[in-house]
Amino acid sequence: MPAYTNKVVWTGEHTGFTYCENGAEMSFSAPPTLHGHPNVMTPEDAYMIAINTCVHMMVLWAAERFKLDLVSFECTARGDVEEHIDRTSWFNKIVLYPKLKVRGSSVNVVKRALQMARKYSTIAESVKSEITIEPEIEII
Repeated sequence: MPAYTNKVVWTGEHTGFTYCENGAEMSFSAPPTLHGHPNVMTPEDAYMIAINTCVHMMVLWAAERFKLDLVSFECTARGDVEEHIDRTSWFNKIVLYPKLKVRGSSVNVVKRALQMARKYSTIAESVKSEITIEPEIEII
């Protein structure tokens, strides 16, 4: 069973530095609205990136499995945060907006590939947020 590690080190104020096991390293901060700094990775950004990039990789996997001639792919993700009276909050809904251009297939096959990508995304399957996909599919 795979396992992944990550290390964070406090660097002062509301900032830190993270070391990923694959060699990536970066500074991070709380969001500016929570006493953090602008133009720095935040945990909220990382959460959205984790979901979007994992589904992205699974779209590539599904495209290969379904033998899709993928011409282009991009995906914007939007996360809605629900705030509670006790000042706790959580991402209650994530919407992925993939734009795919595929040569010589059908919209139904591409939609099925997207369903499989979502189903096999380790990150998407690991979070409690509702995740929906609203694709824009162009067949050429």
